[in-house]
Amino acid sequence: MLERMRIFSGNSNRVLAGDICRKLGISPGVANVSTFSDGETRVEIDENVRGMDVFVVQSTSTPVNNSLMELLIMVDALKRASADRITPVIPYYGYARQDRKASPRAPITAKLVADLLTAAGANRVMSVDLHAGQIQGFFNIPVDNLYATPILLEYVKRNYDITNLIIVSPDTGGVVRARAFAKRLGATLAIVDKRRDAPNESEVMNVIGDVKDKRALILDDMVDTAGTVVQAADAIKNEGAIDVSVCCTHPVLSGPAIDRVKSSIIKEIIVTDTIALHGKARSCEKIKILSIAGVLSEAIKRIYYNESISSLFI
Repeated sequence: MLERMRIFSGNSNRVLAGDICRKLGISPGVANVSTFSDGETRVEIDENVRGMDVFVVQSTSTPVNNSLMELLIMVDALKRASADRITPVIPYYGYARQDRKASPRAPITAKLVADLLTAAGANRVMSVDLHAGQIQGFFNIPVDNLYATPILLEYVKRNYDITNLIIVSPDTGGVVRARAFAKRLGATLAIVDKRRDAPNESEVMNVIGDVKDKRALILDDMVDTAGTVVQAADAIKNEGAIDVSVCCTHPVLSGPAIDRVKSSIIKEIIVTDTIALHGKARSCEKIKILSIAGVLSEAIKRIYYNESISSLFI
């Protein structure tokens, strides 16, 4: 049925790629992704992919540069092995926050990554919850930006009392996302006004909206060092909320994030497996991991059969 499809993965998403293959009823592609003694990335495609529709599942997450190079070299190797169509499936698109010139002489690294993927031989790209929608315009090839919203909504509906729930945007930039999420749940909306003094540092100023005696759910596309959500949770709690939880797609959770989460008043952090968690993050009792494999496998199948995937954008 899917005999002309192959799915490969680098080292960052092997478990997710395996879950996708199981849902599609196919075996994972056979490739050796390792390093030479000097640290150079080594890729060997150990099966015939000539004329096949190939998908490479690889988030450009920690270690970001290694993951990116693995992806680029795998795409190049598949192109030189005469694959018919190569689609990088990038659940978490690293460097997405560098999507504009925020200061003089700053790079637009999200565009650079797009150029690198295209030059390597990608024919189309699939990602989940891009940090900025305009990144799709950085590519001159088709880009499918899928959303984890249906998965997150289903979990919230099953496990939260939505009659007393308020959705909170941790900053003004996430208001559109939070408003759409709140509308789907029939919940009210609040916004945390903050001022960022330096990268990965933020100072919460005040809460816009009535959170008193409500269960608050902070919604964001990613949690990195957790400084923003922890300070936002404190501000919301100080305004009289019963408890505060967090919902996000990408659990970057770098630096002091896990220690901050453990010592915070946050009740639960709901995330997806776009980024594989290890060690302290996986063992943290406050983190609930939901699988994105169902959405990705359905999108991959529809692309293979040249069917519409518009319904997955909702």
